[in-house]
Amino acid sequence: MFTGFRKKFIGDKGFYKMVMSMVIPMILQMAVTNFVSLIDNIMVGRLGTEPMNGVSVINQFVFVFNVTVFGAVAGPSIFGAQFFGKGDHEGQKYTFRFRLLVCVLIIVIASVICTVFGSPLIKLFISKDSTSAQSSAILGSGLSYLKIIIIGFIPFGIGQAYSSVVRECGYTKAPMAAAMSAVGLNIVLDYCLIFGKFGFPAMGVRGAAWATVIAKTVEALVVIVWAHTHTDKNRYIAGAYSGFHIPARLMADITKKGIPMLVNEFLWSLGMSVVMQCYSVRSTDVVAARSISSTITNLFNSVYVQMGACIAIIVGARLGANKLKEARDLDNKLLFFSVAAAAAVGLLTMPAALFFPKIYNTEDSVRYLASYMIVIQSLAMPLWSYTNACYFTLRSGGKTGITFLFDFGFTWLLMIPLAAVLAYFTDLDIRIVFAVVTFSEVVKVAIGYFMVRSNVWVKNIVNDI
Repeated sequence: MFTGFRKKFIGDKGFYKMVMSMVIPMILQMAVTNFVSLIDNIMVGRLGTEPMNGVSVINQFVFVFNVTVFGAVAGPSIFGAQFFGKGDHEGQKYTFRFRLLVCVLIIVIASVICTVFGSPLIKLFISKDSTSAQSSAILGSGLSYLKIIIIGFIPFGIGQAYSSVVRECGYTKAPMAAAMSAVGLNIVLDYCLIFGKFGFPAMGVRGAAWATVIAKTVEALVVIVWAHTHTDKNRYIAGAYSGFHIPARLMADITKKGIPMLVNEFLWSLGMSVVMQCYSVRSTDVVAARSISSTITNLFNSVYVQMGACIAIIVGARLGANKLKEARDLDNKLLFFSVAAAAAVGLLTMPAALFFPKIYNTEDSVRYLASYMIVIQSLAMPLWSYTNACYFTLRSGGKTGITFLFDFGFTWLLMIPLAAVLAYFTDLDIRIVFAVVTFSEVVKVAIGYFMVRSNVWVKNIVNDI
């Protein structure tokens, strides 16, 4: 029995060497980026609860933008990974152009929405129990941060268009180096601009926003310059800007596969913000506690999130090369490895609940709630890892319609109604509400298991393009 299990789910040394060489730089890149967010959050948290809440609310909007951009590059990346496996660099070039165009469009739309509707959107996250002084402070901090952080949409969107195509070629160290080059700068600028050190003005939340924008710009520039100066490794980049022609059939195929993913990522991230809004009606403390807990858990979540991205690259390349049986075998091993790694990381995250919230200049009630949320999220990591791996497995074979139902359907048909009913229509303690909503992920695990097991995703989608 164990022999069969080992053969199906455990790889050899060559397998783990391949996976680790690809995923470690990706994890480090995301971890470094999330570490910057952690430092931002801690430093802003030193300013007090209201400024932290204002920035936290805006970061919900930034989260929706970021995830939507990920969704925008995800559709072309399915084709790009398979084109790479096929050795078709012209095909990759077309997917790169598609990414750039869509990312620019999203940047424009997001900037307009945040500029026009920033104030009313922030007010949705302010508890009715907050005093007028608290509400005014949260709104003021949020708007000050938003006006600057919008500028960062540009380097982030363009940078992701480049990073996604660089990673699918297997060159994960360049995006990692870009992230690491920005992290030190971000931390130094945070310290100088938030608190007015070394002759810089004390700008508070505005300083945190400028530090983030500058760091994102540097990160994007490093990847862009690397791609254009290493054309031997990025053969798709030659002539990429000679025109923006994309074959009509490929454009239609990418749109057909990509639009569900873009819409899915947008609606999923929006759904997460709606769940957050449901929590926020209970008290201002919930927003602050959620901000603290998510900051530390997001740092550790980098492991399973990037394992999913690794699955899309490795399995997608095998599918594109028509190695369907090998793709299925690798996926089994990657799924198991992803969950095992997440379980280990969850155990390592739990001790943070004891000390991390104490760093913040906030009330004890916020610290206690944040500690509880960290523990719950740590326990949920293996569940999130499995559903994330299932999502990327289905995506690697171009099953974007199914992933749309898998992600969006679960969030909007189960998770949001559950959160809304418990938060608005019951007197249950917010800790119980948070735990029930979080562990509803078990339903998604069951759905994901049967979807992956069906093998409907084991398909070469670029064979005839």
